[in-house]
Amino acid sequence: MKTYSSYIIAGPTASGKSDFAHNLAKQVNGIIINCDSVQIYRGIENISASPFACREVSDEIDGVPYRLFSILSLKEQISVADYLNMAQAEYKKAIEVGLVPIFVGGTGYYINALINGMSPMPEVSSDSRKKARDLVAKDLVAARNLLPAEFKATDPQRVARALEIFFETGHHITYWQNMERQGAIVPTPHRILINPPADEVKQRIAARIPKMLAGGAIEEARSVIDSGWDENRAIGAHQLCSYLRGEITKDECIENWIVKTNQYAKRQRTWFRTQFAADEEIKETKTK
Repeated sequence: MKTYSSYIIAGPTASGKSDFAHNLAKQVNGIIINCDSVQIYRGIENISASPFACREVSDEIDGVPYRLFSILSLKEQISVADYLNMAQAEYKKAIEVGLVPIFVGGTGYYINALINGMSPMPEVSSDSRKKARDLVAKDLVAARNLLPAEFKATDPQRVARALEIFFETGHHITYWQNMERQGAIVPTPHRILINPPADEVKQRIAARIPKMLAGGAIEEARSVIDSGWDENRAIGAHQLCSYLRGEITKDECIENWIVKTNQYAKRQRTWFRTQFAADEEIKETKTK
Protein backbone atom coordinates (compact mmCIF):
# COMPACT_ATOMS: atom_id res chain seq x y z
CA MET A 1 0.00 0.00 0.00
CA LYS A 2 1.24 3.48 -0.83
CA THR A 3 2.04 5.61 2.22
CA TYR A 4 0.37 9.02 2.58
CA SER A 5 1.19 11.96 4.84
CA SER A 6 -2.01 11.41 6.88
CA TYR A 7 -5.19 9.35 6.84
CA ILE A 8 -8.82 9.38 7.87
CA ILE A 9 -10.14 5.87 8.50
CA ALA A 10 -13.93 6.02 8.69
CA GLY A 11 -16.82 3.61 8.62
CA PRO A 12 -19.96 2.50 10.42
CA THR A 13 -19.82 1.11 13.92
CA ALA A 14 -18.48 -2.47 14.12
CA SER A 15 -16.99 -2.21 10.63
CA GLY A 16 -13.49 -3.08 11.80
CA LYS A 17 -11.99 0.39 11.28
CA SER A 18 -10.16 0.44 14.62
CA ASP A 19 -8.30 -2.80 13.89
CA PHE A 20 -7.57 -1.68 10.34
CA ALA A 21 -6.17 1.64 11.56
CA HIS A 22 -4.04 -0.05 14.22
CA ASN A 23 -2.51 -2.40 11.66
CA LEU A 24 -1.96 0.49 9.26
CA ALA A 25 -0.21 2.47 11.99
CA LYS A 26 2.23 -0.38 12.49
CA GLN A 27 3.05 -0.38 8.79
CA VAL A 28 3.52 3.37 8.29
CA ASN A 29 4.88 4.52 11.68
CA GLY A 30 1.53 6.02 12.49
CA ILE A 31 -0.24 7.56 15.46
CA ILE A 32 -3.97 7.00 16.05
CA ILE A 33 -6.02 10.14 16.70
CA ASN A 34 -9.60 9.67 17.88
CA CYS A 35 -12.42 10.97 15.70
CA ASP A 36 -15.35 9.63 17.74
CA SER A 37 -17.43 11.94 19.91
CA VAL A 38 -18.18 9.23 22.53
CA GLN A 39 -14.81 7.51 22.75
CA ILE A 40 -13.34 10.85 23.79
CA TYR A 41 -15.00 10.32 27.22
CA ARG A 42 -13.37 8.47 30.09
CA GLY A 43 -15.22 5.76 31.97
CA ILE A 44 -17.43 4.42 29.16
CA GLU A 45 -14.83 2.53 27.14
CA ASN A 46 -16.98 -0.61 26.81
CA ILE A 47 -20.20 1.23 26.01
CA SER A 48 -18.40 3.28 23.35
CA ALA A 49 -16.57 0.24 21.89
CA SER A 50 -13.32 2.11 22.44
CA PRO A 51 -9.98 0.50 21.56
CA PHE A 52 -9.41 0.71 25.33
CA ALA A 53 -12.41 -1.46 26.21
CA CYS A 54 -11.27 -4.26 28.55
CA ARG A 55 -7.80 -2.74 28.87
CA GLU A 56 -6.13 -0.03 30.93
CA VAL A 57 -6.37 3.38 29.31
CA SER A 58 -2.94 4.66 28.29
CA ASP A 59 -1.27 6.61 25.51
CA GLU A 60 -0.40 3.54 23.46
CA ILE A 61 -1.54 0.04 22.48
CA ASP A 62 1.03 -2.54 21.47
CA GLY A 63 3.56 0.17 20.75
CA VAL A 64 1.21 2.32 18.65
CA PRO A 65 0.54 5.82 20.09
CA TYR A 66 -3.11 6.74 20.73
CA ARG A 67 -4.40 10.27 21.28
CA LEU A 68 -7.73 11.93 22.28
CA PHE A 69 -9.23 8.74 23.71
CA SER A 70 -10.76 8.82 27.21
CA ILE A 71 -9.54 12.36 27.89
CA LEU A 72 -12.77 13.97 29.15
CA SER A 73 -14.72 13.23 32.31
CA LEU A 74 -18.44 12.57 31.98
CA LYS A 75 -19.09 15.99 33.51
CA GLU A 76 -17.32 17.84 30.69
CA GLN A 77 -18.68 18.99 27.35
CA ILE A 78 -16.91 20.16 24.22
CA SER A 79 -18.00 21.62 20.91
CA VAL A 80 -16.95 20.45 17.46
CA ALA A 81 -14.67 23.50 17.33
CA ASP A 82 -13.01 22.37 20.57
CA TYR A 83 -12.45 18.94 19.07
CA LEU A 84 -11.01 20.40 15.87
CA ASN A 85 -8.54 22.51 17.86
CA MET A 86 -7.39 19.46 19.82
CA ALA A 87 -7.16 17.33 16.68
CA GLN A 88 -5.12 20.00 14.90
CA ALA A 89 -2.74 20.19 17.86
CA GLU A 90 -2.21 16.41 17.86
CA TYR A 91 -1.77 16.42 14.09
CA LYS A 92 0.96 19.07 14.29
CA LYS A 93 2.76 17.27 17.13
CA ALA A 94 2.73 14.04 15.11
CA ILE A 95 4.17 15.70 12.03
CA GLU A 96 6.88 17.38 14.10
CA VAL A 97 8.15 14.05 15.45
CA GLY A 98 7.88 12.18 12.16
CA LEU A 99 4.73 10.14 12.84
CA VAL A 100 1.91 9.66 10.33
CA PRO A 101 -1.41 10.96 11.75
CA ILE A 102 -4.27 8.48 11.35
CA PHE A 103 -7.69 9.85 12.35
CA VAL A 104 -10.13 7.07 13.19
CA GLY A 105 -13.84 7.26 13.92
CA GLY A 106 -17.40 7.31 12.71
CA THR A 107 -18.64 10.71 13.91
CA GLY A 108 -19.67 12.56 10.78
CA TYR A 109 -19.48 16.10 12.10
CA TYR A 110 -15.96 15.52 13.44
CA ILE A 111 -14.86 14.05 10.11
CA ASN A 112 -16.47 16.91 8.21
CA ALA A 113 -14.61 19.44 10.37
CA LEU A 114 -11.28 17.73 9.71
CA ILE A 115 -11.83 17.75 5.95
CA ASN A 116 -13.68 21.03 5.42
CA GLY A 117 -12.89 23.11 8.50
CA MET A 118 -15.51 25.08 10.38
CA SER A 119 -17.16 28.46 10.15
CA PRO A 120 -15.97 30.80 12.92
CA MET A 121 -18.19 30.66 15.99
CA PRO A 122 -18.28 33.26 18.78
CA GLU A 123 -17.47 32.48 22.39
CA VAL A 124 -20.59 31.74 24.41
CA SER A 125 -21.17 32.89 27.99
CA SER A 126 -22.15 30.46 30.71
CA ASP A 127 -25.49 32.29 31.05
CA SER A 128 -26.39 31.72 27.37
CA ARG A 129 -25.26 28.12 27.59
CA LYS A 130 -27.33 27.43 30.70
CA LYS A 131 -30.39 29.18 29.26
CA ALA A 132 -30.18 27.08 26.09
CA ARG A 133 -29.64 23.77 27.85
CA ASP A 134 -32.39 24.41 30.38
CA LEU A 135 -34.85 25.12 27.58
CA VAL A 136 -33.85 22.00 25.65
CA ALA A 137 -34.21 19.88 28.78
CA LYS A 138 -37.64 21.37 29.51
CA ASP A 139 -39.15 21.29 26.00
CA LEU A 140 -37.07 20.15 23.03
CA VAL A 141 -39.85 20.87 20.53
CA ALA A 142 -40.25 24.46 21.74
CA ALA A 143 -36.49 24.91 21.67
CA ARG A 144 -36.29 23.56 18.11
CA ASN A 145 -39.05 25.93 17.00
CA LEU A 146 -36.88 28.91 17.92
CA LEU A 147 -34.40 27.90 15.23
CA PRO A 148 -34.71 28.51 11.48
CA ALA A 149 -36.12 25.86 9.15
CA GLU A 150 -32.78 25.42 7.40
CA PHE A 151 -31.26 24.13 10.65
CA LYS A 152 -32.04 20.42 10.26
CA ALA A 153 -30.55 18.86 13.38
CA THR A 154 -32.97 17.56 16.02
CA ASP A 155 -30.74 15.91 18.64
CA PRO A 156 -30.68 17.78 21.98
CA GLN A 157 -26.96 18.55 22.04
CA ARG A 158 -26.91 20.24 18.62
CA VAL A 159 -30.17 22.10 19.27
CA ALA A 160 -28.74 23.44 22.52
CA ARG A 161 -25.55 24.50 20.74
CA ALA A 162 -27.56 26.37 18.10
CA LEU A 163 -29.70 28.05 20.74
CA GLU A 164 -26.78 29.23 22.84
CA ILE A 165 -25.24 30.88 19.76
CA PHE A 166 -28.57 32.60 19.06
CA PHE A 167 -29.02 33.76 22.66
CA GLU A 168 -25.46 35.07 22.76
CA THR A 169 -25.33 36.91 19.43
CA GLY A 170 -28.85 37.44 18.15
CA HIS A 171 -27.84 35.62 14.97
CA HIS A 172 -28.83 32.05 14.20
CA ILE A 173 -26.10 29.45 13.90
CA THR A 174 -26.76 29.26 10.16
CA TYR A 175 -25.57 32.89 9.87
CA TRP A 176 -22.20 31.88 11.29
CA GLN A 177 -22.09 28.62 9.33
CA ASN A 178 -22.31 30.56 6.08
CA MET A 179 -19.02 32.30 6.80
CA GLU A 180 -15.74 31.07 5.35
CA ARG A 181 -14.56 27.83 6.94
CA GLN A 182 -11.27 27.56 8.80
CA GLY A 183 -9.14 24.88 10.45
CA ALA A 184 -9.25 21.98 7.97
CA ILE A 185 -6.33 19.56 7.91
CA VAL A 186 -4.10 20.54 4.97
CA PRO A 187 -3.34 18.67 2.80
CA THR A 188 -6.57 16.69 3.04
CA PRO A 189 -5.80 13.29 4.60
CA HIS A 190 -6.11 10.18 2.45
CA ARG A 191 -9.65 8.96 3.09
CA ILE A 192 -10.34 5.25 3.53
CA LEU A 193 -13.89 3.99 4.08
CA ILE A 194 -14.18 0.64 5.86
CA ASN A 195 -17.54 -0.61 4.66
CA PRO A 196 -18.29 -4.34 5.03
CA PRO A 197 -21.68 -5.70 3.89
CA ALA A 198 -24.56 -4.71 6.15
CA ASP A 199 -25.31 -8.32 7.12
CA GLU A 200 -21.74 -8.78 8.30
CA VAL A 201 -21.90 -5.62 10.40
CA LYS A 202 -25.14 -6.86 11.97
CA GLN A 203 -23.46 -10.11 12.97
CA ARG A 204 -20.54 -8.22 14.52
CA ILE A 205 -22.88 -5.95 16.47
CA ALA A 206 -24.81 -8.90 17.88
CA ALA A 207 -21.56 -10.66 18.82
CA ARG A 208 -19.83 -7.74 20.49
CA ILE A 209 -22.57 -6.52 22.84
CA PRO A 210 -22.26 -9.54 25.19
CA LYS A 211 -18.51 -8.84 25.26
CA MET A 212 -19.20 -5.21 26.17
CA LEU A 213 -21.42 -6.37 29.04
CA ALA A 214 -18.80 -8.80 30.25
CA GLY A 215 -16.18 -6.07 30.07
CA GLY A 216 -17.98 -3.81 32.52
CA ALA A 217 -20.60 -1.87 30.55
CA ILE A 218 -23.15 -2.12 33.36
CA GLU A 219 -20.74 -0.56 35.84
CA GLU A 220 -20.03 2.18 33.31
CA ALA A 221 -23.76 2.87 33.02
CA ARG A 222 -23.91 3.39 36.79
CA SER A 223 -21.22 6.04 36.39
CA VAL A 224 -23.28 7.66 33.62
CA ILE A 225 -26.27 7.91 35.95
CA ASP A 226 -24.17 9.22 38.84
CA SER A 227 -22.48 11.87 36.68
CA GLY A 228 -25.66 13.19 35.10
CA TRP A 229 -24.15 12.71 31.63
CA ASP A 230 -26.75 12.67 28.84
CA GLU A 231 -27.25 8.95 28.38
CA ASN A 232 -28.90 9.53 25.00
CA ARG A 233 -25.54 10.54 23.57
CA ALA A 234 -24.34 6.95 23.43
CA ILE A 235 -26.27 3.96 22.15
CA GLY A 236 -26.05 1.37 24.89
CA ALA A 237 -25.85 3.93 27.68
CA HIS A 238 -29.56 4.70 27.50
CA GLN A 239 -30.54 1.04 27.33
CA LEU A 240 -28.29 0.09 30.23
CA CYS A 241 -29.43 3.01 32.36
CA SER A 242 -33.06 2.06 31.69
CA TYR A 243 -32.25 -1.48 32.82
CA LEU A 244 -30.55 -0.23 35.99
CA ARG A 245 -33.58 1.92 36.80
CA GLY A 246 -35.82 -1.14 36.45
CA GLU A 247 -37.65 0.22 33.41
CA ILE A 248 -36.78 -2.74 31.16
CA THR A 249 -35.43 -6.25 31.61
CA LYS A 250 -31.86 -7.21 30.80
CA ASP A 251 -33.02 -9.13 27.72
CA GLU A 252 -35.00 -6.10 26.54
CA CYS A 253 -31.94 -3.93 27.15
CA ILE A 254 -29.76 -6.14 24.97
CA GLU A 255 -32.36 -6.49 22.23
CA ASN A 256 -32.99 -2.74 22.07
CA TRP A 257 -29.25 -2.03 22.17
CA ILE A 258 -28.70 -4.27 19.14
CA VAL A 259 -31.63 -2.73 17.24
CA LYS A 260 -30.54 0.85 17.92
CA THR A 261 -26.94 0.09 17.01
CA ASN A 262 -28.02 -1.42 13.68
CA GLN A 263 -30.16 1.64 12.98
CA TYR A 264 -27.20 3.88 13.76
CA ALA A 265 -24.92 1.87 11.46
CA LYS A 266 -27.48 2.28 8.67
CA ARG A 267 -27.54 6.07 9.17
CA GLN A 268 -23.75 6.11 9.14
CA ARG A 269 -23.63 4.19 5.86
CA THR A 270 -25.99 6.73 4.33
CA TRP A 271 -23.82 9.61 5.54
CA PHE A 272 -20.62 8.07 4.23
CA ARG A 273 -22.26 7.33 0.88
CA THR A 274 -23.45 10.91 0.42
CA GLN A 275 -21.02 13.05 2.44
CA PHE A 276 -17.66 11.25 2.51
CA ALA A 277 -15.69 11.22 -0.74
CA ALA A 278 -13.49 8.20 0.00
CA ASP A 279 -10.23 7.73 -1.86
CA GLU A 280 -10.48 4.01 -1.12
CA GLU A 281 -13.31 1.75 0.01
CA ILE A 282 -12.53 -1.53 1.72
CA LYS A 283 -15.31 -4.08 2.13
CA GLU A 284 -13.42 -6.97 3.71
CA THR A 285 -11.82 -6.57 7.13
CA LYS A 286 -10.89 -8.79 10.01
CA THR A 287 -11.87 -7.98 13.59
CA LYS A 288 -10.56 -9.35 16.83
